[in-house]
Amino acid sequence: MHAFRKFFQRLFFFLFAALLLFEEWGWEPLAALFARLARLPLWAALERRITRLSPQAALLVFGLPVLTLLPVKLLALYLFGKGQTLLGLVLLLSAKIGGTAILARLFQLTQPALMQLRWFAWCYPRWKAWKDAVLAEVRKTSVWRSAQSAKESVKLWWKGLKR
Repeated sequence: MHAFRKFFQRLFFFLFAALLLFEEWGWEPLAALFARLARLPLWAALERRITRLSPQAALLVFGLPVLTLLPVKLLALYLFGKGQTLLGLVLLLSAKIGGTAILARLFQLTQPALMQLRWFAWCYPRWKAWKDAVLAEVRKTSVWRSAQSAKESVKLWWKGLKR
C-alpha cells in the first residue's frame, strides 16, 4: 500500500509541476502578447475599465474565463472518450493556451483591486511562495537540466539558421 501511495504522490507532483511549468513559461509571454491588443482603441478602453473595477467586480472578471473554459475542456474530454484523441487534444491545448493568455492579462489588470480583498491578499503571497518552492524542486531535477540544455541548443541552432 505504501508503494502505491508513493507512486500516486509522485505522479500527482509530476502532473502538477508540469501544469505549473506551463503556467510559468506561458504566463509572461502570453500576457505580453495579449497586452498588444491594447493598441486597439476599443480594447484599450476595455482594459481601462477593468483596471477601475471594484475588488468584487475584479474577482468576477478574473474568474469568468475559468468558468467559460470549463465546458470547452469537458468537450475535449468527451472527444477523448469518443476516440477523437487528436481533436480533443487540439481543443484542450487551445483552451489551455488561450485561457492562460486571458487569465495572465486579466490578472495584470485586476491584481491591485484583488489585493484589496483581505483573503486574497493573505492567500496570494502564500500561493506564490508555495508555487516557487515547487518550481525550485523541479529545477533541481536532471530532467529540467536536460530540457534547459536542449532549449539552449535549439536557440543556438535557430540563431545559426537566421544568419
